[in-house]
Amino acid sequence: MLLKMLTGLSGPLFSLAPGDEYDFDDAEAERLKAAEFAIDAEPKAPATTKRGKADVVSSNGDDAGNG
Repeated sequence: MLLKMLTGLSGPLFSLAPGDEYDFDDAEAERLKAAEFAIDAEPKAPATTKRGKADVVSSNGDDAGNG
């Protein structure tokens, strides 16, 4: 179960800070939520991309190197 940490927590397999998200097994997740160390993580919105002009170099060169 994916949880969002409210407090820091470390163990042999992880070191988590407040705000970090980690996938715990169900029993451990319920224990951490009951102790108010973590809450259910909200699903992340899909990443968006910036739209705009592409970074393109003109195909019309100034021919400064030819001569």
